[in-house]
Amino acid sequence: MQIRRLTYFDCHKIKKLVSYLCNDESDKLARSITEEPIGLFNAILPLQLKFKSESFILIDKNEILGLITTTKTPGNPYKINITRLIFKENLYEIGQQLIEFVIQKYGGKGATSFTATIDECHDELFNLFINGCGFRQCASETLWKTQKPKPEKSDLKWRYAQNSDAKKIAELYNDELINIYKPSMIRNSQEFKDAFFYGFNDYYKTRYIIEDNKKILGYFSTTTSDNLNYIIDITTNSGYDFDYNKIINSALCEIAGKKRAFYPLIKQKKYIKNSERLENYLQTENYQPIQTQQILVKDFYKPINQTSANWNVFILGENEITTN
Repeated sequence: MQIRRLTYFDCHKIKKLVSYLCNDESDKLARSITEEPIGLFNAILPLQLKFKSESFILIDKNEILGLITTTKTPGNPYKINITRLIFKENLYEIGQQLIEFVIQKYGGKGATSFTATIDECHDELFNLFINGCGFRQCASETLWKTQKPKPEKSDLKWRYAQNSDAKKIAELYNDELINIYKPSMIRNSQEFKDAFFYGFNDYYKTRYIIEDNKKILGYFSTTTSDNLNYIIDITTNSGYDFDYNKIINSALCEIAGKKRAFYPLIKQKKYIKNSERLENYLQTENYQPIQTQQILVKDFYKPINQTSANWNVFILGENEITTN
């Protein structure tokens, strides 16, 4: 067996591998493969400068048995996201080999955190990541939809976010994280800036801020990878009572100004302080939850330099303490 980078010449075999998917998904994957010439340039760049996702395949006797796709977190190249994992039915050992390959590959380049977002219904995939590859269940997100979006102008005062706002946006986001989620979910200011190769990204994101007297009180964004489905993500200061109807309508009007037909999805981040308040609003307005995804994380921590010759080592679960 061999694991190597996906190339344009694998297109026909990949189509065969994903033939069980609906046509739209197969076509979308095929289109992404046609971008591999750009991907070759992306492949030779150091981790900090990569601007596109990367895919790897596992081959046995000239047959593709599995595929994995990764992308770095914009603004933080040391946080790697696993965005696609495909393998033949029941061949979970193939999936495990691919996961372990990318962890070893990017870990050797300095990556310290790996994330996978999985639908909560996929028990076998949970077992693969958690028991097979050492990931841990961290947090969850739910997507909500409305059947007939009706954009209406509101009097909400917002403006487009600038890169210069990134530090304050990061402070707002991190302050609104529930404490138990902070170690894994905290974000730095660079993650709220547009990447240098922004035009080559696999998605398009627009950021907005709500402020009062130059203080940022809220942040929301719209993200799409297909110009049809738009995810609206909202983070607001929990010390203020915001009208979610105004925020969502502002986002809908922005999208409607660019697209006549679209499907908006509201992201509920269950690791944010205002999560229950947003959920209550969505239920009252008859939004429907369509997908809940669990965020799985695998972290690598650098050991702290030894500052003393004497250390107490506690072996948990055993009645023994050793001193070096």
